[in-house]
Amino acid sequence: MSDGSKTSRRQLLQAGGAAVGAAFAAPYILTSKALGDATTPPASDRIVMGGIGIGNMGRGDQGAFLGRGDVQYVAVCDVRRKWREEGKGRADGHYGNSDCAAYVDFRELLARDDLDAVHIATPDHWHAIMTIAACRAGKDVYLQKPETLTLREGPLMIAAARRYGRVVSGGSQRVLQDYRELVDPCWSGELGGIESVDINVGGPSRPCYLPAEATPPDIDWDLWLGPAPWEPYNPGRCDGNFGTDGGSWRSYVDYSGGSLTDWGAHHFGGAIFAADLRELQPVSATYHPASSDGGAYVSLAYPNGVAVHHNRPQPLRTRPPSVARGGGEIQIVADGNKRAGKAVPLYKGEGGIYGDFIDCVKTRARPFRDIELAVNTMTGPHMIAIAYRLERSLTWDRASQSFTGDDEANRLVDRARREPWIL
Repeated sequence: MSDGSKTSRRQLLQAGGAAVGAAFAAPYILTSKALGDATTPPASDRIVMGGIGIGNMGRGDQGAFLGRGDVQYVAVCDVRRKWREEGKGRADGHYGNSDCAAYVDFRELLARDDLDAVHIATPDHWHAIMTIAACRAGKDVYLQKPETLTLREGPLMIAAARRYGRVVSGGSQRVLQDYRELVDPCWSGELGGIESVDINVGGPSRPCYLPAEATPPDIDWDLWLGPAPWEPYNPGRCDGNFGTDGGSWRSYVDYSGGSLTDWGAHHFGGAIFAADLRELQPVSATYHPASSDGGAYVSLAYPNGVAVHHNRPQPLRTRPPSVARGGGEIQIVADGNKRAGKAVPLYKGEGGIYGDFIDCVKTRARPFRDIELAVNTMTGPHMIAIAYRLERSLTWDRASQSFTGDDEANRLVDRARREPWIL
């Protein structure tokens, strides 16, 4: 459903109500909440939302959208009864009613024709399938990072957003809010031309060998697995805690890219934004074997000459003057030749990245972390993971979205999915 048809629908409903009233002269009652007040727009002007994946980060996203007067939150979906019931309880408690619908299967939520938008905070192996399905159903999408699990998923998600005219925003608030100390000096031109970026964050995900346990009755295990290979239930396999060292789905290759893409989505997101590389994709990934100086690392080369290194073992003290964050998890090196600055892209609307999304739903502008920019950013970590797996260097062709002359690497651009969850 395009924005134009959505607006027409609402106008038609309003006009139709007026016509009926004129024809029958029948009195009707509107509550003050429906009409709106100083802090809450009338119901016809609110964005109607639902949430898919409502535990952990989904809970935080739900709270952020519930706290907005221009959002009407009407539905939750989760394969776990605990998260589903708690999510419904939060919405009902906020509005003082029992109206929030609760679903196990996300397809039932997306089938609702009253929803304008959804937020998605499921494990990563579901992101592309759910986002594309939401776009096809005419819903705008706020999607938690990392937006993609494979390289092939990104272009498919971009194509769906553009084809169906949807606003799709990636969900890393840290890119702008936490890394501003890097962004401002880079965009101001104070540092000069950016030469290299060092990002220190954990590595790729690992296989999972946890033993089978009895599946509890409060989870739809088959639906949790979805497109992932069938494996027996184990609570450590599907736990949503934020660790990436085992004991959560974020650790394991069937569901996540590990710390490299999980925390990496924040670190790469902030660094790539600061270095103004969001519009680009790497042209190569160079694998550096372990040496006496430290462990193996991978370097990305961008078409404008900037190099991005993952876990390069060079000590910080030997690097040129630069700008760094915290203990050096991100360090950006420039040539020192000051140049003209550029205005830093900022959120639209009010209320951080959530407000940016809602404002873009209303205006149809592209959000700060538009899906295409998010996909470009995540292309780097995915290439790095493949270079580590193959222990060799790779060349990437953006136009064909493939590795040049490398059949083995191209087999890792995507992965098999269980039916019926096919892209």
